[in-house]
Amino acid sequence: MIRLGAGRPLERIVAVGAHCDDIAIGAGGTLLTLCRARPGLRVDALVLSGGGGEREEEERAALAAFCPGADMRLTVHKLPDGRLPAHWEEAKSAVEELRGRTDPDLVLAPRTEDAHQDHRGLAKLMTTAFRDHLVLGYEIVKWDGDLGRPVAYQPLSPDTAERKVRLLQEHYPSQRHRPWYDREAFLGLARIRGIECHARYAEAFAVTKLTLDLGE
Repeated sequence: MIRLGAGRPLERIVAVGAHCDDIAIGAGGTLLTLCRARPGLRVDALVLSGGGGEREEEERAALAAFCPGADMRLTVHKLPDGRLPAHWEEAKSAVEELRGRTDPDLVLAPRTEDAHQDHRGLAKLMTTAFRDHLVLGYEIVKWDGDLGRPVAYQPLSPDTAERKVRLLQEHYPSQRHRPWYDREAFLGLARIRGIECHARYAEAFAVTKLTLDLGE
């Protein structure tokens, strides 16, 4: 039984991304770990761009693989890539609609310090809409050099780390041409984060605000 806080069971999570593949890159290993340990876990996923085409097809197949046995509910919108600030109301409405239909135990979202304007904008919307929830901000390696000092870690077994990389390569062929989209980048960052938490591999997260329940 996975628990958060003082005996609270983890039954529902929310995972959001500005683009198809953001969730899998930032938190794919964590999703694999969670869903393997908790069959039937409800996952409400929201992606703001890429809807209606090849990218949505990739995302649906990928998240099904990253969340084996989960009750997956994925919504992919069609906001233009790189233009979230200009479509703020649409993005906000999508997040508010998500919040209206689920009360998750855990939220996986981009970091508020992410250099990409789409990632950063979505992160700010999430911390506003999900005020009373644990929001873990995942990281995505990129040329901006914006990786920070995370405060939360999810250790990954070697098998899980390797499976994450295999699934990323298998399910997102549209991204294979990108110079940073390779095994070395993904496993290298996971190895560094693993060193930081005394594990072989790990995914790391930022936490904007955390309320403790340590008992009386």
